[in-house]
Amino acid sequence: MASSTVRPHAQEDPAPDDGVARRLLESSAMLAYDPAVEVDWDTPLDKDFHGASPEWSTLYGTAYWSELTDAQRKELTRQEAASVASTGIWFEMILQQMVLRDIYAKDPTGAEFQWALTEIAEECRHSIMFARGAQKLGAPPYRPSRPVLELGRVFKTLAFGEAAYAAILVAEEVLDVMQRDWMRDERVVPFVRTINNIHVVEESRHMKFARDETRKRLARAGWVRRQINAFVVAVASYFIVTSMVNRKVYANAGLDETRALAEAGANQHHKSMMRSSCSGLMDFLASARLLTKPALAFYKRANLI
Repeated sequence: MASSTVRPHAQEDPAPDDGVARRLLESSAMLAYDPAVEVDWDTPLDKDFHGASPEWSTLYGTAYWSELTDAQRKELTRQEAASVASTGIWFEMILQQMVLRDIYAKDPTGAEFQWALTEIAEECRHSIMFARGAQKLGAPPYRPSRPVLELGRVFKTLAFGEAAYAAILVAEEVLDVMQRDWMRDERVVPFVRTINNIHVVEESRHMKFARDETRKRLARAGWVRRQINAFVVAVASYFIVTSMVNRKVYANAGLDETRALAEAGANQHHKSMMRSSCSGLMDFLASARLLTKPALAFYKRANLI
């Protein structure tokens, strides 16, 4: 008699589309984190550290940056990191609702359904982790502007298929690149480096799933559908990226908000960082034929290309 503790090998063949989802489930079982215990929440904030790599600051390389004291620069990067985390929470809430809606009527015994719930569980932990991290950085709750919040409400309600998954991918890819720098940077406060490491490891699975779903949903898409969804994804991407650093971070860091906004808006260094970090993402969107002329206009405005 077979032991009930032995994993069965003679199972039904998985559905062809379940391959990626099954591998992601296995990866999550082997490598997942609990931020409640992995992150050092108890040690008081050490203000001798940055909140993010200074090169990623919106003011790095400007005349205003050169006038700031070391303490002001560190405070600014802490506020900016908290703002990025808060934007991450906002979009992760959108992501979770879109994924739940997508799997609502699917087979719960399938790997795709179970992976989707696993991803949502990881996103829930990430949102709590980001919230605690922003709080520990000494930042207020940053939120996108009211018009962007309402646009997000519409998007999460109406977006489906490739539009939903491609937008998820854009948001995750942009965060992934900057966080890979932050997690390796010893100038960044240790607990933020841990947060970034956790997010990078687990989001790599989410990005793989989003790429796979985007390709599958577009496989039979006609020209009109592709044009519409390319535009929707580009507009969503524009508002996500431009909401990452809230304008109030400058005043909360003790800076002149009007001057900081003007210099940040003209900062060619930061624009270059954003463009170079998104080269792989743009290659994927091009291969999926989602870089239409109208879409390109929004990616250029967001400095993603």
